[in-house]
Amino acid sequence: MAHEGQLLWFSPDPRGIIPIDDFHVPHGLRRAIKDPAWEIRMDSAFDRVVDACAEREETWIDTCIRTSYLRLHALGFAHSVEVWRDGELAGGLYGVRLGGAFFGESMFHRVRDASKVALHALIEGLRGGGFTLLDTQWMTDHLRQFGGLEVQRSVYLRLLRRAVANTDCQLRVGS
Repeated sequence: MAHEGQLLWFSPDPRGIIPIDDFHVPHGLRRAIKDPAWEIRMDSAFDRVVDACAEREETWIDTCIRTSYLRLHALGFAHSVEVWRDGELAGGLYGVRLGGAFFGESMFHRVRDASKVALHALIEGLRGGGFTLLDTQWMTDHLRQFGGLEVQRSVYLRLLRRAVANTDCQLRVGS
């Protein structure tokens, strides 16, 4: 996270994760993902996703974070999942990929359910690509509805070591 132009590193204990194989699709999301009007893309508007995630009253996404993530994206480490509707960016998320781990940073929506559709698309891409860890840093009630949970640091570090060592993973998301 950034604070007053400086990057700060946090390692919460417990740590929030969403178990990829136990992702829960709430009933409302089941209906939403079937809507043919959604178009799912990956990395086609990374900078716009970061900017949209920062458009809130309180945010840690400042110029320092934005610049850092744009550089990580240029290097092939940071990725966005975008949900488009009628040619407009409706929602999305972004984060960093290392080995078989994806570290979610932020998500947004401009159209109802668009961020949830992006999360579902990410999960499908992670499953299909052999990933084993989706890190959310902290746990929120919003993430709990998808099966998100907290794990102690010792458990998290074991999961992290295994995931990062898995360099055969491929992330493909989109229509």
